[in-house]
Amino acid sequence: MAVKQSDYEFFLADYCSREGAIALLRQYRPYLEKLPSLRRPEQSLITIPFPLVRVRPPKGLEGPASGNPEAIPLPCELAVLMCDPEWQVKLGAEILIFIHRPNEEFSELLMRWRNCQRYLDKEYEWLMPSQQQHMFSAEADEICPLFILFEQTPKHILKGIEGANLPFVIQPLWVEHSASESVEVPQN
Repeated sequence: MAVKQSDYEFFLADYCSREGAIALLRQYRPYLEKLPSLRRPEQSLITIPFPLVRVRPPKGLEGPASGNPEAIPLPCELAVLMCDPEWQVKLGAEILIFIHRPNEEFSELLMRWRNCQRYLDKEYEWLMPSQQQHMFSAEADEICPLFILFEQTPKHILKGIEGANLPFVIQPLWVEHSASESVEVPQN
């Protein structure tokens, strides 16, 4: 059985919340340990779905390329930024989450990571969610990828991710969900 779009959407939506992102990081301990506070994990990270970065042109460049910084969408599903829970400032590591998309081949998945590396190799700042726009959001000390694969992900993709020495988590699709799930809306 192949990964369906509804599976992809389910996990994407789940990881967008801080609680979902923390649950994901618990599955890959080296990244969980990057949280500034394990006692207050919800206050120690910011999640940005389909993140944008503002890339500054290189210094000393003349001509049209030396204009304003350009906002670029990163080809990952989620950026998880670490922040100090007390001072509310962005810190150290940034984790980029790549969820294996339906019908995505290994080369496409790997190129999404490589393109992120290329974009973040310049001076950049994150376009932050409205609640965190006050934070200083310049480039990281460390950019860490995490690949989300499924039990149904083709074996050659798993083999390629392992061969490239990239961190990954395998998610089971046993979770029951559907596109027709309803959400109760509170009545005023």
